Amino acid sequence: MSKKKVVIGMSGGVDSSVAAWMLKEQGYDVVGLFMKNWEDDDDSEYCSTRQDWIDAASVADVIGVDIEAVNFAGEYKDRVFADFLREYQAGRTPNPDVLCNAEIKFKAFLDHAMHLGADLIATGHYARVRRQDEQFQLLKALDHTKDQSYFLHRLNQAQLSKTLFPLGEIPKTEVRRIAEELKLPNAAKKDSTGICFIGERPFREFLNRYLSYKPGPMMTPDGKVVGEHVGLSFYTLGQRKGIGVGGMKAYKNPDGSSDAWYVARKDIVNNILYIVQGHDHPWLLSAALQADQASWIAGAAPAAGALSAKTRYRQADVACAIAPDGASDFALSFMDAQWAVTPGQSAVLYDGDVCLGGGIIAGSTFAAG
Repeated sequence: MSKKKVVIGMSGGVDSSVAAWMLKEQGYDVVGLFMKNWEDDDDSEYCSTRQDWIDAASVADVIGVDIEAVNFAGEYKDRVFADFLREYQAGRTPNPDVLCNAEIKFKAFLDHAMHLGADLIATGHYARVRRQDEQFQLLKALDHTKDQSYFLHRLNQAQLSKTLFPLGEIPKTEVRRIAEELKLPNAAKKDSTGICFIGERPFREFLNRYLSYKPGPMMTPDGKVVGEHVGLSFYTLGQRKGIGVGGMKAYKNPDGSSDAWYVARKDIVNNILYIVQGHDHPWLLSAALQADQASWIAGAAPAAGALSAKTRYRQADVACAIAPDGASDFALSFMDAQWAVTPGQSAVLYDGDVCLGGGIIAGSTFAAG
């Protein structure tokens, strides 16, 4: 009987490298695929594509699998980057990794792998897939500190039915140990962070190239103008650094200290940026949120009731109640007010370890004020 063919995305990082080795050890016919998703300025000091390709090819050689490179830069620009710019121009803060997974890694890449004769695809994400009756479920990784189900919540039944996540059952420390034991050339390589196409370059400098922006007043909740913002697109709710009010006279606490300033609201219509003082200011706390563009892994919204949710990636699950509103909208209410709920980010729903799906945060209801 012939082996099942698995095409795995190999990025040049340690996670996908070890995942490829694990699949080979499990008896699959493994082929690596290196995806090039960005080429506007990949010869600059900030883009690591060339080194990543060298690392991926070197690892493939060491573990004994074939690898090829494929260019998805056109698809990425149309399906992910254009949406990213539209959202920022509208004053929201999108999460391009969520869209990249749905549109590139599990759509363009999946289609390409099937053309290569693959039975399944795999990636180095920390997550798990479980078949329950006739349904495929997306589960958190056993290593909850590395779990990436938040970024995968827009996957559907057809995509999950073809996907393997070899790292879902093991901790990151074990991945590093395996890489060192195998003497992989990238065993000590740092994990990539941030938005893939921006790399290490200054974020504001990058956005400057693509967005039109208009400076406007920066105000406190009582309507006092305390400065000028450089354009609403360049700020995100909850932001503390880089606001530009360092020298501003602060309201003092009884002990003489003063609390930090945070971005709290954007008035898009009037081009006003509101800032508040203190991490727990009422304008930073939301009792409920509204979301649209819902995507449910089971194909339908969960029934109204108690679940848990994340409104940002590095956040513990919080208790919430969901109220579906039509096919693509829903509302969440929280027992404990949530900090800096940000339009454009994803609200992702869980039932224990099972990721149910989610949507894009459209707005929120403040806990007070």
